Amino acid sequence: MTDTPPDRLSTNPRSPHFDMEVLQRGIGIRFKGNERTDVEEYSISEGWIRVAAGKSKDRFGQPMTIKLSGEVEAWFEDVAAASGDGADGEG
Repeated sequence: MTDTPPDRLSTNPRSPHFDMEVLQRGIGIRFKGNERTDVEEYSISEGWIRVAAGKSKDRFGQPMTIKLSGEVEAWFEDVAAASGDGADGEG
């Protein structure tokens, strides 16, 4: 497997961009310079993320999402943890 995350990924199993193997590795997302943990779907090339819109649900029981546009960066968290970059705040 490569150390570059996919250009587009979704956490929704109904989506064609869902990939359980990639999600199990852990994906980190930085949107407009801030790390986000609430991202439902992202696209690096198109420059957007989808996040849940509060607790509202659609008629199928899926969370309603909002599409936010901006600079998106993604990385695998298992690679960052294995590299031992010292960014854990110790010292």
